[in-house]
Amino acid sequence: MERTNLPSIDHRALMSSARQTLSGQWGMAVGATLVYFVILMASGIIPFSSLLITGPFSLGLAIFALNIAKNNNPQIGNIFDGFQQFGTSLGAYLLMLLGIVIGMLLFIIPGIILGFGLSQTYFIIAKNRNIGAVDALKKSWELMKGRKLDYFILTLRFLPWILLSIFTLFIGLLWVIPYMQVTMAKYHEAITASDEDEDFMNIEDHLVAD
Repeated sequence: MERTNLPSIDHRALMSSARQTLSGQWGMAVGATLVYFVILMASGIIPFSSLLITGPFSLGLAIFALNIAKNNNPQIGNIFDGFQQFGTSLGAYLLMLLGIVIGMLLFIIPGIILGFGLSQTYFIIAKNRNIGAVDALKKSWELMKGRKLDYFILTLRFLPWILLSIFTLFIGLLWVIPYMQVTMAKYHEAITASDEDEDFMNIEDHLVAD
């Protein structure tokens, strides 16, 4: 069941905060994105290699974005940190891929909804190094209850930037991707804090009732 009456997230404020946080770090962010793209494209030479490394690299990007969002000494090398949790990141990626593909086969919409529901998985693994793939997926689904439409609207805000990158032969994506990633990292932090506040309020209500 979807939750209702959740605190609203100010998308413009998040995007503005992401730009401010990236100020002075654009070179590193663009460099990390470039390395990521080059490695993924190169992996296409070896059959099935991209299937093995996409999960760990996605986790690495989440770690990198969170470090930028929280001013936590981000380094380009963060994009390789996902390999420290290779099994978990790979398992999460394969399960997400399987679920989304099946959802897409069922009239597309279920696959999109599932993708939004599992969108926080890598951020959760990045912050909980001992969590398993299945538990991370479950936690993401719980966290995104009542927020999938809001997340969809936030992603749409980047569509004009993505379309504009066409006129730069997609080179502009080297700036758009980190902008989007850091914004999403800040979104994750915002909804996590919101849920923690909600849990605290529920505990208080229970104590008062007792």
